[in-house]
Amino acid sequence: MTGFGTDATDHPDETPPRRFPIPRDCPFTAPAAYRELRAAGPVTRVTLPTGRPAWVVTGHHEVRAVLADPRVSADIRHPNFPALVEGEQEVGARARPFIRMDPPEHTRFRRMLLAQMTVRKARRMRRDIQRIVDERVDELLAFGPPTDLVRHYAHTVSSTVMCELVGVRRTDPAFRRITGALGSQVFGGGASTAAGASAGIGALSAVVDDVVGERAAAAEPGDDLLGRLVVEQLRPGQVSREELVTTLAILIVAGWETTTNQIALSVLALLHQPELLRALRADHTLLPAAVEELLRALSVGDSIALRTATEDLVVGGQTIPAGDGIIPLLAAANHDPKVFRAPETIDLGRAEKQHVAFSYGVHQCVGQNIARLELNVAIGTLLDRIPTLRPAVPLAEVGFRQDGIAFGPEQVLVTW
Repeated sequence: MTGFGTDATDHPDETPPRRFPIPRDCPFTAPAAYRELRAAGPVTRVTLPTGRPAWVVTGHHEVRAVLADPRVSADIRHPNFPALVEGEQEVGARARPFIRMDPPEHTRFRRMLLAQMTVRKARRMRRDIQRIVDERVDELLAFGPPTDLVRHYAHTVSSTVMCELVGVRRTDPAFRRITGALGSQVFGGGASTAAGASAGIGALSAVVDDVVGERAAAAEPGDDLLGRLVVEQLRPGQVSREELVTTLAILIVAGWETTTNQIALSVLALLHQPELLRALRADHTLLPAAVEELLRALSVGDSIALRTATEDLVVGGQTIPAGDGIIPLLAAANHDPKVFRAPETIDLGRAEKQHVAFSYGVHQCVGQNIARLELNVAIGTLLDRIPTLRPAVPLAEVGFRQDGIAFGPEQVLVTW
């Protein structure tokens, strides 16, 4: 397996480094340029929008190796951290989200959340997620077509699920404040600014802080995620109030942004490939495999895993010097033809299951069990309850967010 080694040869580029990020040619697969990068080698030097150089990793084995290596840091405070936007690093250094920390600091927060987000606990949420999805479909049917599935379905489902996961119900006054902050702010990516990202996190954190304060003052904080964290972590002094607020705010943003885009883009992909829809409707047992394949093929969180080398590394025969920024490209890894046969094809019967859509290693998505459940329920219920669902505009007229935290459509206009 190609990966880390002890001997390497540097291959300095004779041409200026390619600019990154690279837009997608087709919304349902990785950028075509990733094939060119991979053909030249699994590691390539690029220039970021900030002007900083960094290395992108495109091979599946190499991406997994980088993400699992303790010499590769997720700490946003490193001088050459490969932030994609001016000021993003400064905002992150102040907020200190746990996804931008390293062990053992990161481990403390990860264990705190994992204990509350096991497979068993995720399954117990199925009834709540089904209720949330059914209510949204009821509203779609009552309002009538055409409608935008991004705004009126994917965003609403995902934001509601994240609120209820934390412990904020739709009837809670904080609910509208949280969903409003999510819907009106840009939290990161190329479409963001440092001031905008800071304002977005600040607005959301202010609401979360109010909710945490109310729960902490209550005699019985509740048996939801927030209540358990107050009892088990905040009151014993395992975390400070500020740390808990930041962790919950980042958890909400990360779960909402990626899942919203994955739901919307998955439905769009299925609507424009009728043979896949027919197969799913003919055999509902295909849905879990379809969700996994859509996670692999669409890879909406392609460049979320930003890293820095803390020592000289050899990746795919290329030396990455200590201190250099690294971006393991999840979409490139998920479309590596050495691992996935015909990777550009969405194959519901695909045998190769080792995708890295939820990243890999110690920073693998802490909420992936709930995300999988949400995707299965949201996609399956929509297609089942609105069997005549179809696009209202040609695919060529759909705009896409090429430079956000997650890739996805700006609108998915549908009718039935």
